[in-house]
Amino acid sequence: MTGKLSVDSIDALIEALAAVGYQAERRLATAVFLSLRLQRPLLLEGEPGVGKTELAKALSKVLDRPLIRLQCYDGMEQREALYEWNHAAQLMHMRAQPEGANPEQLEHEIYQEKYLIRRPLLQALEATEPGAVLLIDEVDRADAPFEAFLLEYLGEFQVSIPEFGTIKAACAPVTILTSNRTRDLNDAVKRRCLYQWLDYPERERELSIVRAHVPQAGESLAQQVATFVQRLRSAPFVSAFSRSPGIAESVEWARALVALDTLRLDPEVVQDTVGILFKQREDIAALEPMLETLLLPDPDAEPSV
Repeated sequence: MTGKLSVDSIDALIEALAAVGYQAERRLATAVFLSLRLQRPLLLEGEPGVGKTELAKALSKVLDRPLIRLQCYDGMEQREALYEWNHAAQLMHMRAQPEGANPEQLEHEIYQEKYLIRRPLLQALEATEPGAVLLIDEVDRADAPFEAFLLEYLGEFQVSIPEFGTIKAACAPVTILTSNRTRDLNDAVKRRCLYQWLDYPERERELSIVRAHVPQAGESLAQQVATFVQRLRSAPFVSAFSRSPGIAESVEWARALVALDTLRLDPEVVQDTVGILFKQREDIAALEPMLETLLLPDPDAEPSV
């Protein structure tokens, strides 16, 4: 298994990911390990901000492979994922030909590789040793025809281009698909992938993430951030919000608090920075009457130094 660090076991993979700042629980690390060993795409589903995209970035560092990202969206077409022709350059070539040029020869000339614009899927397939990490991000935003188009790639790491035939990967890309579950994906896509659901982390894991990404926060503030966000996601508070803050929001909030020289959370500082945790006016309004309860000391937290 090629990589900058040894990932010949699940424990080694956990350590390697931690070394680049990604705290992976064992179940997730097992899914990633099997994806690497079996050379199968890995589909990650979960709420926004739980670390799906960041895992692909971390794997790119651990394996020392380039990260190629395909960001999906509604109405995405195959040409935006695979390839398209440089029509402007082709047209210039055609105009430069003498009058009466052989049409068949001209067609052969304008469909050469030098006029081919490679998009993420083709870039990943043609990547040289050790290969690439391909992130197909938010695949649930694309439509059903695009999912059908992906099946050949997901099943065989190859694609078909009419002008060139079938292009198969010499080195299978490490492929990560992410979904925020805005809609159900086709069963055919799921069958071709290993699957893992990413949930919000337990408090200790979230605390480790905040410590790793915002070491300037110090132990006391990191403890307070982890406790506060964990409480927002717990009963009875979670039902008051349209969406709970993700790990990304926890880390960004900790950075903001450090920038404000915050040492201890209080109602005023939370209200001043709540736009980092929530993006809906109704959620911000719902938070205010809960602040006193949410900010109660955590009996399990380590004492402040």
